[in-house]
Amino acid sequence: MKRTFAILAATAAIAALAPAPVAAAAEAGRLTWGACSDTTLPAPTECASIEVPVNWAEPGGRKIRLDLARLPATEPARRIGSVLGVPGGPGNSGIPDLKYAARNLKELGRRFDLVFYRPRTNLWFTTMPTICKKAGVTLEDPRSRRRFDAQAAAMAKAFLACQKADTTGLFAHLDNMAMARDMEAIRVGLGEERLSLLAHSYGGVASIAYARLFPQRIRALYVDGVINQAAGYDDQTLRISAVWEKKFEEFVTWCADTPACALHGEDAGAVWRALVRAADRKPIPASSPHFGDGEMTGWMLRQLAFPAAPDDDHAAWLTFAESVDKARRGDGSGFGPSVLGIQAWAWPGILAMNCGDGRGFAGYAELRNYRRTAERTMPNLGSVRFDGPGCTGWPLKIANPPRPLPPHGLPPVLGVGTTSGDVETTRTFTQMIPGSVTVAYEGPGHVLWMMGKKCPIGHATAYLTDLKLPAPGTTCPAE
Repeated sequence: MKRTFAILAATAAIAALAPAPVAAAAEAGRLTWGACSDTTLPAPTECASIEVPVNWAEPGGRKIRLDLARLPATEPARRIGSVLGVPGGPGNSGIPDLKYAARNLKELGRRFDLVFYRPRTNLWFTTMPTICKKAGVTLEDPRSRRRFDAQAAAMAKAFLACQKADTTGLFAHLDNMAMARDMEAIRVGLGEERLSLLAHSYGGVASIAYARLFPQRIRALYVDGVINQAAGYDDQTLRISAVWEKKFEEFVTWCADTPACALHGEDAGAVWRALVRAADRKPIPASSPHFGDGEMTGWMLRQLAFPAAPDDDHAAWLTFAESVDKARRGDGSGFGPSVLGIQAWAWPGILAMNCGDGRGFAGYAELRNYRRTAERTMPNLGSVRFDGPGCTGWPLKIANPPRPLPPHGLPPVLGVGTTSGDVETTRTFTQMIPGSVTVAYEGPGHVLWMMGKKCPIGHATAYLTDLKLPAPGTTCPAE
């Protein structure tokens, strides 16, 4: 996993998205399924659409249309119900995920319709005004209240300009409470008394919101590499960063033992720390095919440069060491494509999908306290989390602030995560729900069912089909 949570939205901001399926009208609240316009979807996929309010507080107001696709159960006589895939991002469409589902979830698909959908965040992402894709400010880790306030003011101006240009009304209604209500409308349209949910990555935030609003409507919930928004983003990022810090220490040892490492014969950790200090004093020029020319500060490097989970041949660490060696000589080309992506977190259109869920810092004191904790505990990678500064100028009420889940009413949950970092965040969620289990996958990766990892998929299938959880402490070896 290449610091997955740090780059998801930046990657989504420039990713090519699959064509939407043909919209079929929903009658009397039930979905009408028909042929799909996207011929790349696996047969026999069927498509439909459903209308939902832009603002759920005004159900009779403006509507948007959400597209859905499903693979019908291959053994309809033994069909249990529907599994709804909840996509990550935020900003991704779940419909292309059916291609992975058809290949990797065949056993689950025997007794379930596998249903995936295009959330409102993807509709927004593909239609937002151009001004919403313009950075409000060059993001930084503000080292004074004055700089914090200046950054917040610049972002507030950008947010208001984006909102003014928005003709859909979606800008103000992209939080995950709205997403959860969309999911409930899909449940009603499917005609299911309860849903089984397959949530991955940032889709865990929408699933947590659904669990908060509609616990009685969840038959089963499988979460794969999720962020536990209920615990707060400070908590979650610190947990992931602590794992990455240990991986960095492993990199330093590996480099000392590996002649092919570009920093072999030196203290690689000391070289890195000197680089980021120098970059904070004088940013390093870099370029990216998607974000153009720019400059990298040490804060940016600490956020996005280090690949925490190398492949078996350590190719990513070899490349990282080479990039560090070039960067200390003034050539930032090795880091530009990944590190400059942090500026997508200054796009008001990207942040509109995040700030309503409490992803920012409440004020300079909170940011400063976070920084002190991160730098004290993680000398190589600790810094202000990349996703916080941009939300400092958010002009609307936080619709879905982090807070504990209700202690009762939910079924036991199955979580899976990699030991590269997201098992920690996934476990903090499952621990909130009595009887739940988290399985640790002892290898790199993210969203393991999409990667075709047989052990996690086996546990997911047994749980979603028979509501059978593995024993606490179960692990999956790397495949």
